[in-house]
Amino acid sequence: MIGRSGAASDVRPDGARAWWKEAVIYEIYPRSFKDQNGDGIGDIPGIIDKLPYIRDLGADTIWLAPIFQSPNRDNGYDISDYKAIMPEFGTMSDFDRLMARASALGIRIILDLVVNHTSDQHPWFQKSRASKDSPYRDYYIWRDSAHGHPPNNWPSAWGGSAWTFEQSAGSSYLHLFSRYQPDLNWDNPAVREEVFSIMKFWLDKGVSGFRMDAITMISKMPSFRDMSPEELKAPEYVYAAGPHLHDYLREMNDRVLSHYDVMTVGEAYGMRAQDIPLFTDSARRELDMVFAFDIVHVDRQGWRKVAWPLSKLKEIYAAAGRPSSPDSWNTVFLDNHDQPRAVSRFGNDTPPFREASAKAIATMLLTQCGTPFIYQGEELGMTNLPFDGLDDFEDVQVPIEWDAKVKRQGVDPEAFFESLKGLGRDNARSPMQWDTTRNAGFTTAHKPWYRVNPNYTEINAQDCLQKPDSVYHHFRDLIAVRRKYPALVHGAYQDLDPNHSAVFFYSRQLDKSKVLVLINMSDRGFTYESPLLATASLVISNMKHHGVAKGVTWLEPWEARVYAA
Repeated sequence: MIGRSGAASDVRPDGARAWWKEAVIYEIYPRSFKDQNGDGIGDIPGIIDKLPYIRDLGADTIWLAPIFQSPNRDNGYDISDYKAIMPEFGTMSDFDRLMARASALGIRIILDLVVNHTSDQHPWFQKSRASKDSPYRDYYIWRDSAHGHPPNNWPSAWGGSAWTFEQSAGSSYLHLFSRYQPDLNWDNPAVREEVFSIMKFWLDKGVSGFRMDAITMISKMPSFRDMSPEELKAPEYVYAAGPHLHDYLREMNDRVLSHYDVMTVGEAYGMRAQDIPLFTDSARRELDMVFAFDIVHVDRQGWRKVAWPLSKLKEIYAAAGRPSSPDSWNTVFLDNHDQPRAVSRFGNDTPPFREASAKAIATMLLTQCGTPFIYQGEELGMTNLPFDGLDDFEDVQVPIEWDAKVKRQGVDPEAFFESLKGLGRDNARSPMQWDTTRNAGFTTAHKPWYRVNPNYTEINAQDCLQKPDSVYHHFRDLIAVRRKYPALVHGAYQDLDPNHSAVFFYSRQLDKSKVLVLINMSDRGFTYESPLLATASLVISNMKHHGVAKGVTWLEPWEARVYAA
């Protein structure tokens, strides 16, 4: 294996550029991707079957959401055995076949590393709760409290207390998410050794790195003091303020990651923008990239879905384009398993505009600074689901939040439900829409594990593949353009019209190579003028080009163009 002298250095010891900077990563949510054995649940053989589809799109790396043994309280993010495959997904032999087939197609695989917490069914926790004298007791965070009251006022990230009292154990355990996901005690060196062993197990199987779930929460505030009223408004910043977070990440890098040519991307929940370089500066030897949440929080205030001006989006991307460290590197994403569908959120998913706006935001995604992440179905322009009531939701987070917000805090139920429809995680978890057959070609079972979006007869991969002007083909062409123009990967970023309320116009420049990106982010057409357009050459557009005369052009609703300048 090739070692790395730094976590985010631009050049590896063999002289080649860090491969993950030039990668295009495709996230697969296995449960919803493709069911091969007909039980209604997506599986690893289904992923193997569709690898050529991903290769043909142009993605060269796959991020797999958790495939490990789990009671599935939180769709695999509650792990009961880190070195075993969930039987619903297949076997370890299936995983080995996936690795071999992906490698043959030139595709790398990264896995979800979920080590802030485990399932309450994990043997470690079962032994931990059994006795205060158990050597596994200190694998988790237990605190005694009078009459079963919570040891402090910390709320779960999803609502309710972050503590659950165990009568048999005589004390409470900490869980920053659901009560089925007890937090590990990273201050215990034995826990860290267990995590490093898990990482080595999968890296030795050939995986190319990890997406690290809730990694910013692994170090806890040692005093476990009550939060102030102000802190309770955004408790995630307290959760991510543990004193040893960076120490533990550096130890992880030194002990494990530096011995492999891999990438790491951390979920930076609770991190402010100014904190990001602390993780990604190569001199610190921690992570390669993080997922910051500025963009995907642009339309939310707490639980509320709110309107957002384009200027806010521009400010976030402009800040990302000015890294405080030359070695820092960004991720670019709009969709993932925890976010609603991008076209429904940042575009317009109604029939007159869906395809054009899906292509427009794809143009934005693949021309910004950083490594782009595409979520399954995003390349088809898949949309949010229709919801009629709470029973339509499958996500474990929904009843917890409903109880906390509506029943305990008195939030208006209709307003909360409307925001749930627009922001809920289930929007991204409906089965992949492959064709027009029953269940969108996802499964031959009578009923899939979760309902299919009824618009699958209009939006599906089979249809997209057959139409040269489809959303899929625009994604594919944009990925090819990104690889053709290094400025779109390594170039400097400049917003060329930061004050325009509908146009997003920016440049990427590397040495003498310059690329212009022009996007109408609105439902209206209008004339636009810039002298930079007068001498630029069109590279790609999402619709028939109207031409430019002396720097003046007409932009259709959601028109997007990329120029070589």
